[in-house]
Amino acid sequence: METAVDYLSRLDLVGALDILLVTAVIYSVFILIRGTRAVQVLRGFIGLALIVALLADVIELPAFRWLVSRILPTLLLSIPIIFQPELRRALEQLGRTGSILRLFRRSRENPAIKAVKDASHHLSQRRHGALIVFERDTGLQEYIDTGVVLNAEVSPELLMTIFNKHTELHDGAIIIRNGNIMAAACVMPLSTSSLTDRKMGLRHRAGLGISEVSDAIAVIVSEETGQISIADNGRIIRRLDPSRLDAILDKYLQNRPIRQGGQTT
Repeated sequence: METAVDYLSRLDLVGALDILLVTAVIYSVFILIRGTRAVQVLRGFIGLALIVALLADVIELPAFRWLVSRILPTLLLSIPIIFQPELRRALEQLGRTGSILRLFRRSRENPAIKAVKDASHHLSQRRHGALIVFERDTGLQEYIDTGVVLNAEVSPELLMTIFNKHTELHDGAIIIRNGNIMAAACVMPLSTSSLTDRKMGLRHRAGLGISEVSDAIAVIVSEETGQISIADNGRIIRRLDPSRLDAILDKYLQNRPIRQGGQTT
């Protein structure tokens, strides 16, 4: 019987490169689906495959083997449908050149980020709910079209006015592109992920939803608790104080490292 040592002794440069490429692909898939519902789906697929292999190959069950041979092609075709959000995100990441180019650009203080930080702090104190979405490489024009076009420069005063409970535009999200508020009262896609905390309502689902279908960063201020959260890549980072909010926005939007003492989520 061939041992691992025998196999490694016959391994050449091409074989090593082949193994590295397969490892990189598998690792990239796990990174892509980490923290998403696809993890549970993948576990189910693996468990089902093990059961089918056990029943079809180890135990002689001709009728069951025939059934599996007929169903298997259909199951393979269903994979792109089941993993559609993850596949879409992977293709978007392959098409993003701006995120790579940002690594080579010298970061400068973005006035829009500072305005959002200041406004979020005041909105939190006043218990005014808010949903502020930063557009990055994935275009959000289809969601901008659902709101009221403003195309205005970002300022704390304007943000606090928009999200005042007595204004017409406080419901929905604002979308910021290149330092300008493109539109307010925009309709965001709601996430279908389960939120464990019942205090997280539609704003949190909307912020999480837009982060699942794009690379946008969403800042959420809870109307009920006043807590500030950030949604990114299908995850929510909650209970942010001003200094923590400052560090995370700088990291995500300006590629600056989180200062020492910050908690990585």
